[in-house]
Amino acid sequence: MALSTGFTRLFGVRHPIGLAPMGGSAGGALAAAVSRGGGLGMVGGGDREWLDRELPIVAADGDRPWGVGFLTWAVTSAVVEHALEYGPSAVMLSFGDPAPFVKVIQEAGAALIIQVTDLEEARQAVDLGADVIVAQGTEAGGHGARRGRSTLPFVPVVVDLAGPVPVLAAGGIADGRGVAAVLALGAAGALVGTRFQATVEALVDPAVVNAIVEGRGGDTERSVVLDIVRGSAWPGKYTARTLGHPYLDRWRGREDELVGDPLARRDYQNDVERGVIPPLPVWAGEGFDLVADVPSAADLVADLAAQAEVALDRAGRS
Repeated sequence: MALSTGFTRLFGVRHPIGLAPMGGSAGGALAAAVSRGGGLGMVGGGDREWLDRELPIVAADGDRPWGVGFLTWAVTSAVVEHALEYGPSAVMLSFGDPAPFVKVIQEAGAALIIQVTDLEEARQAVDLGADVIVAQGTEAGGHGARRGRSTLPFVPVVVDLAGPVPVLAAGGIADGRGVAAVLALGAAGALVGTRFQATVEALVDPAVVNAIVEGRGGDTERSVVLDIVRGSAWPGKYTARTLGHPYLDRWRGREDELVGDPLARRDYQNDVERGVIPPLPVWAGEGFDLVADVPSAADLVADLAAQAEVALDRAGRS
């Protein structure tokens, strides 16, 4: 059974699976491997130095579709325009107002992918002419809406709102059963993040990979604490899902006090420098109970698709 959807037909890919453009870990090699495996690989956005290092890797890896994603609240038009010079098939915008960047992306001939975390954002994405909408549930690792909705109820509502526009589901999807589930909800595919961090090509510290493989989804929590102590300028609308962390234990429930504490960020940096805590939080979604190995990303795409076909066939027979 071929899993042909509006997403696979739009990009000419074999499988309805996309790589979440995770900053710092979704580099050119990972994106290229996902595209090589039949999905849509996307590089996490960054500054020009990062783009000039990572985008040539995926751009040179055969004539396959690939994309790049940006944090809309943090990126500039100049950086988006620079990325477009490498000829991506798609540009994904997340977390913030995508409107200022739509025209330049469309004029470059790249597909416009907009990630949404609530229905207001979904309506805006439709109005702006998004070619693909990503509906992100709160199970997702990394940042998401503070008052968002779970993937299961959120995705079909966005599918109904989007009409003919393909919708990818994101949040807590880590195996083929999850892909099958969101296809059954009407999505045209899945955007997968945490699972791809535990792959050979991901730019992830081995200690982080080990934490993902050995951890459990129940060990994660969504919070603003780590953004505050790291001095990160994320808008207040968004919190981050990470693995447990000493600073979460120290400041949980005292976020307002933390904001006003001038020593907290200094203590955090000192602890990082002394090796007491890891240099970066472990961004991880609730689905990583299902992560048990570290395959190549190309093989993982094929495995996810095959598992999804089996799950859909089993559901149809039952």
